[in-house]
Amino acid sequence: MADKVLMKGNEAIAEAAIRAGCRHYFGYPITPQTEIAAYMAKRMPKIGGTFLQAESEIAAINMVYGAASAGKRAMTSSSSPGISLKGEGISYMAGSDLPALIVNVERGGPGLGGIQPSQSDYYQATKGGGHGDYHLIVLTPASVQEMADLTALAFDLSDQYRVPAMLLADGTIGQMMEPVVLPEESASKVEKPWALTGTQMARPHNIVNSLYLVPEELERTNLERFERYAEIEAKEARYESFMMDDAEVCVVAFGIAARVSKNAVVAARAEGIKAGLIRPITVWPFPKKAIADAAPRVKGFVSVELSMGQMIDDVRLACGCAKPAALCSRVGGMIPSPDEVLAAIKNMNGGNA
Repeated sequence: MADKVLMKGNEAIAEAAIRAGCRHYFGYPITPQTEIAAYMAKRMPKIGGTFLQAESEIAAINMVYGAASAGKRAMTSSSSPGISLKGEGISYMAGSDLPALIVNVERGGPGLGGIQPSQSDYYQATKGGGHGDYHLIVLTPASVQEMADLTALAFDLSDQYRVPAMLLADGTIGQMMEPVVLPEESASKVEKPWALTGTQMARPHNIVNSLYLVPEELERTNLERFERYAEIEAKEARYESFMMDDAEVCVVAFGIAARVSKNAVVAARAEGIKAGLIRPITVWPFPKKAIADAAPRVKGFVSVELSMGQMIDDVRLACGCAKPAALCSRVGGMIPSPDEVLAAIKNMNGGNA
């Protein structure tokens, strides 16, 4: 078995990306994700890779666009305000069907907000963020181990479906240190005949483009892309189920909120309340079926979030609004305590143990 090493979450992302074959990193510093860029600045020159601190977040995402167009595994990372600046470029990449990894280690907002952890970029990540009809594959780690594992998975899924992927982490997971087993060295197993690699006069020219001036062509392209999205929704939704076999109250949470919620679920069980947890690992595609399957068996859902309530909309939609959904949240960099989540579980249970 591979040895465990003690790493900060942000560093685990960077090392896992390198081991996944990423040799092109373009970014701009912003708390609480700057360690990713710092790690890449040290490592990339030693392995023949490219590290470039761009003049802005906008420049960085367009550099990723260029490297991805050449078929290379490329990534950028930022935190909430920086991701907003990247929004146009992310839309261009989605419209050009380019695989790449975008990391968002979330901080509080809106505006400059604060540098403490948040999950209030959920809408931005799962509902587009930039303009037009598109989706990103969005993975949400809840540990430093998952920071590494889901980085490697994000590159693979992005290449497989030609869809940009986002690792949506909160500042707590980015900054905490835990033992981690790093993934083995790998590279893309997907052929990229569409890439701009030079024709050597042996094939037709490839064009990477998101501009379609003929309406029928743009419509056809969007419809074809959404067929791919439907396949992703059918095959790639991931989640963890915790104590859900006989649960009567279902907590839904991801990231650091899920770790707190697990403690609350255990505490509820100790008091005789049949609580369980569904932890989305992908928030797009959202694990709709897991929520829908739980709905007939539970009294209701408790959505635990570091936001004013965003994921709760997807919980309600997934269960067809058949059961009540309550929000347990803290914002501004605050994290709900297990006691606060337990109180929400008790309230959904009818106030009774």
